Amino acid sequence: MNLRGRNKISPEFSMSSMTDIVFLLLVFFLLTSPAITPDALDLILPKAKGKSTNQHNASVSITKDGAYYVNKERVSEFNIAKELKAVLDGQENPTIIIRAEEGVPIEDAVFVMDIANKNNYKVILAVRPH
Repeated sequence: MNLRGRNKISPEFSMSSMTDIVFLLLVFFLLTSPAITPDALDLILPKAKGKSTNQHNASVSITKDGAYYVNKERVSEFNIAKELKAVLDGQENPTIIIRAEEGVPIEDAVFVMDIANKNNYKVILAVRPH
């Protein structure tokens, strides 16, 4: 009398599907990682021990060569106030984050802070963690 089963199930586990899933996840995160900060320019910020928050309505970036950007859009020094008014018009507690590249003269950052002060905007200075 033969009592053994006819179907043999292999106890082995195929890793090929697992590696495909890991590869697809890796590709997904590599493609979506630049979308995390869509309105940030590639600036080297000064170091500080404080933290920058993401609670802002507009961002002003200043490069070493004196170029001004409002929300990734290049503007001249004379049109910053007009652009900020257009972006922040009607916002409750309008907030500007200033991203001044390392080595930018302090006068450039103070110029933007003065515009914010005249229009009662809250100002946050972005820094690199220390």
